[in-house]
Amino acid sequence: MAEFLEASGGIESTTVGVFRTAATVKGGRRFSFSSLVVVGDRNGRVGAGYGKANQVPPAIEKAQKIAKRNMRLYAMQGRTIPHEVEGRYGACRVRLVPASPGTGVIAGASVRAVLEMFGLQDCLTKSFGSNNPKNLVKAVIDGLSKLQSKSDVEQLRGVKLGVTDVEEMIARGSTFVTTANAEAEAEEPEGDDSDGASAEATEEPATKSAESQTESTAE
Repeated sequence: MAEFLEASGGIESTTVGVFRTAATVKGGRRFSFSSLVVVGDRNGRVGAGYGKANQVPPAIEKAQKIAKRNMRLYAMQGRTIPHEVEGRYGACRVRLVPASPGTGVIAGASVRAVLEMFGLQDCLTKSFGSNNPKNLVKAVIDGLSKLQSKSDVEQLRGVKLGVTDVEEMIARGSTFVTTANAEAEAEEPEGDDSDGASAEATEEPATKSAESQTESTAE
């Protein structure tokens, strides 16, 4: 569950995992805890932190401070990423693929935490190799660091690029979503008609009862 670190800056934090370790000493076993936390503003900035302490709350606080210091700004394309990319860390590989509007974030818990704090709403992912949460988070951040926006590529190459495949996909998806929303609104029944129909149905029995009373009086 995400929680706000700074309400003014919109920085949120989510805990990916809490890990316990034990050291055997003369008097028994001594426990220590470590925490992996991801911090972001859901607008292109994200960072990860890993902290250790003798108790869980201090470990999470340390990880949040480290993650906040490690926050960086990465490239985005609307609600998705500008191009396909693959991040690596150790024996772990994570592939990030842009998706059309309405797809959502298709990812596991560790990868989803980073992408949601980053601000992505449509993205496909696939992990290879190790499924260690620490390696997965670092591999995703490595992949995000390789992203380049269209303006950055144009500046590096000194040329003007046309419409990219991702931009076409986003345009088609946005048109489809807009059409679907318009159809849904058109199919919704209006409240005034239903109220009028119910009022007419209520008036009919009352009218019939009045007519029957009039006929009995005339007889």
